[in-house]
Amino acid sequence: MVDYGTVTPIQDNGSPADVLPAQEPEKPALEVRPVIGASAAKRANASIMGMVLALLVTLAVVLPVILLNAHQNASVYRPDVDVPVIAAQARDAAGFAPASAALPQGWSVNYARWKSAGADGVAFWEVGYVSPSGQFISLKQSAHANPSWLAQNANNAPITGERQIGAHSWELRDKPGSDKSLILPYRGTTMILTGSAPLTDFDVLGAAAIASTDIQLDAPATGTPTGTATGTALPTAGSAK
Repeated sequence: MVDYGTVTPIQDNGSPADVLPAQEPEKPALEVRPVIGASAAKRANASIMGMVLALLVTLAVVLPVILLNAHQNASVYRPDVDVPVIAAQARDAAGFAPASAALPQGWSVNYARWKSAGADGVAFWEVGYVSPSGQFISLKQSAHANPSWLAQNANNAPITGERQIGAHSWELRDKPGSDKSLILPYRGTTMILTGSAPLTDFDVLGAAAIASTDIQLDAPATGTPTGTATGTALPTAGSAK
């Protein structure tokens, strides 16, 4: 037999195959676990307990405030407004007797103030009332009312009729989607009531405003305030008859 020697395997491209060295199997990675000392663990626990205590203290302070506010919001807040006192203080500046209507139980007042003349030149007395039904009516009274000022404060609503309150006929202005207004020139001033309340509430406020004016002007006084001459009608479109 002929000895052909060692046979070397031939690759497809005709060159001898490379012989790869044997690889050792990979060793599993060692799991590293953090080690916390006893003192560090104690400090960590103390920090957590401090946070919990701080949260509890915060809740103890905040919760009563929240509950108190919720209780107050359950009922509508009404400020304590002394209309007669404020009206008396405004009388000298007004030059007339500002109406301070005495109303039955259930009515409340949001504000009462004297407004100095602005660009329109009209200074006026103003009180905001809330009726027992929860509806708002403002009373404005001026000794210098003019048609432009009345139209502005009546939301530019047209004259739609008259409203009889006692012995006095008030001019009614109304339009859809807007508050209604009643206007009355009376004893040297013009009063305008504007709001969303039913007309029956307007009747109560209007009668009380007239009564207040009569009481103040007819009561004995040391002097006659300027601008309170009886029977002086101020300019207004469609004055009540």
